[in-house]
Amino acid sequence: MASSPIMSKAMSPALPAHWRDFVALTKPRVMTLVVFTGLCGLLAAPGRIHPVLAFTTILCIALGAGAAATLNQWYEKDIDGLMKRTANRPLPAGRMDPQSALHFGVGLSVFSVLLMGIATNWLAAAVLAVSILFYVFVYTIWLKPRTAQNIVIGGAAGAFPPVIGWAAVTGDISALPVALFMLIFFWTPPHFWALALFVKTDYAAAGIPMLPVVSGEVATRRQIWLYTAIMAVAAMAPVLLRLTGLVYGIAALLGTGLFAVFAFQVFRRRESDPARMGPERRLFKYSILYLFLLFGAVVVDRWLLA
Repeated sequence: MASSPIMSKAMSPALPAHWRDFVALTKPRVMTLVVFTGLCGLLAAPGRIHPVLAFTTILCIALGAGAAATLNQWYEKDIDGLMKRTANRPLPAGRMDPQSALHFGVGLSVFSVLLMGIATNWLAAAVLAVSILFYVFVYTIWLKPRTAQNIVIGGAAGAFPPVIGWAAVTGDISALPVALFMLIFFWTPPHFWALALFVKTDYAAAGIPMLPVVSGEVATRRQIWLYTAIMAVAAMAPVLLRLTGLVYGIAALLGTGLFAVFAFQVFRRRESDPARMGPERRLFKYSILYLFLLFGAVVVDRWLLA
């Protein structure tokens, strides 16, 4: 029986890895949003931090995120080989030896945490360590292969960067970084489920119990709308708690309103053709811009209030 191209790639001997493959393991496109929210947490924090230490903080957040992404791909290399969207990643494509990826991920993890602790403080380093461990062990290993609610709980892993940035400056964690954590936490399900709707065949092929695969599209669209409502409350919480001012308030109100419009368009559709999921793709793309907008507004607002 002839083997599929995907399986042939996964079974071929690993070639000497190119430096671009190591970069690809860190998921640099995903890392952009992680770094930005961490930077905003740092810039919004009261107090001063030396520019070199600020750069080091952001570098450590980027390295920690890259380490978590690397370990995720090392653990899921066989699953990635079953999905068209991920089959060309370095490990399933056979461009890298799995042991090299494991050593790279562990090394980045340890280096980023130690550097953060030495350069800033050990609270920021501890939160960075928790974020890496949570993503790898709680989300990747425990939740993702077992429950359709994986992204709901696992979304906490991506919500830590603003807390880390804040803690690096202040040495503590107060109400605003917690509010920003909650915003990302409740933003993650509608963001990720919008993506899952138009790549659900990949998840089904790999046996991953994402919500559209387990509960169907109708239930997923309903959950997107529900979590959008919860996210809206989290987005307005900094204003209601008087942690931010007018600039953030206006950005949150208008930005969340547009998010709700896109989410409602997804909710009311019953389309099952992946090639025609315009509203789902629109919500997914806008949700990324939305987080950039709100976190940028937090920084501007805090600087105006200073």
